[in-house]
Formats: sequence, structure tokens, C-alpha cells
Amino acid sequence: MIHFKKAILLFALTLTAVSMSFAEGTSLINKDDNWYKMSFMAETGFVTILSHTIQFGNTGSVFDYKEEGNQDILFPYQRFSAEFRIFDRHSFVFLYQPLEIITTAKAGRNLSFYTTAFPTGTVLNIKYSFSFYRASYVWYFIQEPKSDFGMGLSMQVRNASIQFEAADGSDISIQENVGPVPIIKMTGKMTLDNGVWGAIDADGFYASSAIFNGSGFPFIGAIWDISARIGVELKNNISPYLNVRCLGGGAKGTSDSEDTQGDGYTENWLNTLSVTLGVDFK
Repeated sequence: MIHFKKAILLFALTLTAVSMSFAEGTSLINKDDNWYKMSFMAETGFVTILSHTIQFGNTGSVFDYKEEGNQDILFPYQRFSAEFRIFDRHSFVFLYQPLEIITTAKAGRNLSFYTTAFPTGTVLNIKYSFSFYRASYVWYFIQEPKSDFGMGLSMQVRNASIQFEAADGSDISIQENVGPVPIIKMTGKMTLDNGVWGAIDADGFYASSAIFNGSGFPFIGAIWDISARIGVELKNNISPYLNVRCLGGGAKGTSDSEDTQGDGYTENWLNTLSVTLGVDFK
């Protein structure tokens, strides 16, 4: 119910923005002659899991969240960001991406996650939370009145919490992790004379070195966050838009940290597709 309330609120804000767009005036938050520009984006919609597997321990179960964990339905999805642009060519973007998927399923086989085991028939409360925060810098080396294209770097901080809990409270497996990840960023936008625009964003990386994967020990890690959106720019620089995004990533390796459980081996891969409606305020 909370997620539907958020969706209704965002829809109401969109209608308000559309109605305001027909009034005379320019940007609501920026002046035309300023050396900086600010914008805020919020979107809501649904996400579907294309594929998702996880394994804790070399001899642990390879668990398919979609086939065994009931992640085969649509889940609510939101995304929020703010941009601070300087002299048109330099941009700083701050993003918050909540992502929490909670399901209930009955174990169709004996399952093990490190030293925790769940026998066949156990009803499991399953939580997969992989929210993250991301700060980006982009340099727009193509900057024209109707189009721009830029590249830069991002630093993402993951905030992961993965849980398998027996519904009767008899046992629980909890894995939690916070860590930074460097990412390469690309973005571009083109606007037509009638105000309709299209944009692409791509953030991603692949690394197998402990220096670059944000783990502190040898790990294969990857992230991809690719979106395409289409919108229309109204008066007051308010733009409703439709966005399609492919978001995923994962890691594989063995941890040697002091708080490692079991043998420390982890393999986790997630691939999602989301469709959202959003509003861009400039």
C-alpha cells in the first residue's frame, strides 16, 4: 500500500507540473543567466527480475531466486537523483536507488547457505536488499543547444542485506555488506524543436582486481545500469518522461576477512528490467 501511495503522489505531482507548464514563466528553480543549473528527478514504476542466482559456500546451494524464491512477479521500483551543473559542461549527479525484494517460498529441496541449512519443505521468508548511493562527475565534451554528450566517473556505495529465514523462526542466514565501487559513466540527450527529447545513460564496470572491485580481496565483480528514456519539455522546464532500464551486476570470489562465514565463497548475479514514469524539474 505504501508503494501505491508513492506512485499516486508522483502522478499527482506530474499533473501539477503539466498544469503549471501552461502558465507563463521560465524555470521554477534556475535563472537563465546563472553559471550553474540544478535539476531533480524522481520516477516510479515496476521492476521484473530477468535472472537471479546466489551461492554462499563452495558446497552451498546455488539458489535461483526467480524459480525457487518466487521472484517471478512485478515489484515496485523508485529512483531519485539530483544534478548540479556548472558552466554547462561540468555536472555532479547524486543518486539514491532503493531496491528491496521480499518474498515467501517453500524449499523444494535441502538448501544450505554457509553453515545454515534448511530442509525440504521449510517455509522461507526471503529478503534481497541491494540499495545503493552513487555520486558522479560528467564532462560534456559535446554541448549544443539541442543536444549534449558526456562521459565521467561514478563512485557507488552498496548497502546489501541478504536474508533467508525459516518462517517458524527456527533458523536464519544473514549476509550484510557495505562497500564502495568505482564506475564509468556515459550520458547523452537530444531534444527536438517541438520539445520532445530522448536520452540515454549508461553506468558500468567489470573488474577482477581487489583494488578496483570495492571488496579488498580478489573478486570478480560487475555492474551495469543502462537506461533509455523519452520525454517532453514543457514550460517552466518541467519534463515528464518514460524510462526503460536494465540494471544488474554481481560478484564471485572468496573473502578472507575476519568476519567471513564458512569458507567465504560467494557468487551472486542479478539482472533486472524496469519501466517507470518520472518527472524532471529544472
